Amino acid sequence: MNEMNAIELKNITKRFGSVVANDHVDLTLKEGEILAILGENGSGKTTLMNMLSGIYFPDEGQLFVHGKETVIRSPKDSFELGIGMIHQHFKLIPIFTAAENAVLGLDKDKKGGIAEVNKKIQELIDKYGFDLDIDRKIYDMSVSQKQTVEIIKVLYRGADILILDEPTAVLTPQETEKLFAVLRNMKANGKSIIIITHKLNEVMEISDRVAVLRKGKSIGTIETKDASVDKLTEMMVGEKVALNIDRSEPVDPKKCISVSGLSVRNREGVRILKDISFEARSGEILGIAGVSGNGQEQLLEAIAGLQKYESGEIKFYDENGNETKDKLISFVPEDRLGMGLVGNMNIVDNMMLRSYRESKGLFLNKTGPAEVAKKIVDSLKIVTPDLKTAVRRLSGGNVQKVLVGREIERNPELLMVAYPVRGLDINSSYVIYNLLNEQKNKGVAVICVIEDLDVLLELCDRIMVLSGGKVTGIEDARTTTKEKIGMLMMDSGKGENE
Repeated sequence: MNEMNAIELKNITKRFGSVVANDHVDLTLKEGEILAILGENGSGKTTLMNMLSGIYFPDEGQLFVHGKETVIRSPKDSFELGIGMIHQHFKLIPIFTAAENAVLGLDKDKKGGIAEVNKKIQELIDKYGFDLDIDRKIYDMSVSQKQTVEIIKVLYRGADILILDEPTAVLTPQETEKLFAVLRNMKANGKSIIIITHKLNEVMEISDRVAVLRKGKSIGTIETKDASVDKLTEMMVGEKVALNIDRSEPVDPKKCISVSGLSVRNREGVRILKDISFEARSGEILGIAGVSGNGQEQLLEAIAGLQKYESGEIKFYDENGNETKDKLISFVPEDRLGMGLVGNMNIVDNMMLRSYRESKGLFLNKTGPAEVAKKIVDSLKIVTPDLKTAVRRLSGGNVQKVLVGREIERNPELLMVAYPVRGLDINSSYVIYNLLNEQKNKGVAVICVIEDLDVLLELCDRIMVLSGGKVTGIEDARTTTKEKIGMLMMDSGKGENE
């Protein structure tokens, strides 16, 4: 491997007021390598990459690109240096094709005719082994195809250094393997790649080296061949951590909710769920697998009473099997700040959103919510200056902890969580997994949507797979395989559910 550095960061420091996000960080990315960056929430990974992509500017330190010291003051500077970042949330125009998205924002003299653009994109597809129909509109593409367009977009603009933020978060195992094959081809062609991910098994599979950040500081960089999951976790957290999900057998499970023939249209009027039928039981974790956008969000919202449904029935049952409407439901939605929490309110006030009806008299009693807030902050190790800090000022992972902690603290009978560990580091993720298990052991019916199939297989009792807005299978998590779930995720849903 060529030992020349594509990127070298020296003593990079970035402050936001009194908060030091990056504290004299050193980092190197070699030419033609894949470097994984790991760290707990709030460790400074995203801030560091945002400085490489021109979104932030460092307060101190030096940046070298291909051995030459340089300054990046804007995304335009970053592009001109051959750095392209593929964000987790895609920035594409749905009604345009891949070619049309690739040339958006380029100067006229750099665009060329659409035939020339299509030719160049097809050459990129053939060179690196992408799977993409260049004539298809973005709105008609799968998540992995949209991601492909994002990668092609930066390659078309001349990037030889790529930064991918959580690139496998919404991919099936089969799609992940295809992406890794493409990344290896890109590496073989001299591209230098940085991956930010929380999936340690993928780090071990795809990277050459791993750089670890902790509390804004560089902890070290290790050759992947010399690393292990335990060692990387210890570097991230600063101590040995047991990464085990203690799944128990369901004890006397009873029907808590039944869904029959449910069909739901989204806000644009498109039928997103088609004839969905299943039941969830007390003392059991039912996992929902599926590529993002297959109706998971609408299903949970319909059960929670937040989404109207076109047809079908949702029934709740008490512990004696009798139908009831008096069921305490807690719901952790996918949209943390849009639906779950109020960003401008502090942690205590966000606790009160669930308890204000219990206050008597003219004035709200903040004592109870404050105690709950302190308990959640302490138990989930939420990083915050104090309980009066506005939630929007917390990192995404800490916002998620506040939301999950609040909903679990209500002692629900039915707990529904959508992507409960999205954005969380591995240590925090396992805290949440074990909290879900505790709820199950208390007799709560738990329904969870989680992207990581390895976790679903280890955590859940049953897994329901959604594809094309239909149920393509319900599997016993103890006996099925990741490959079987992946195949069901790509199934069209035709057959018994048609």
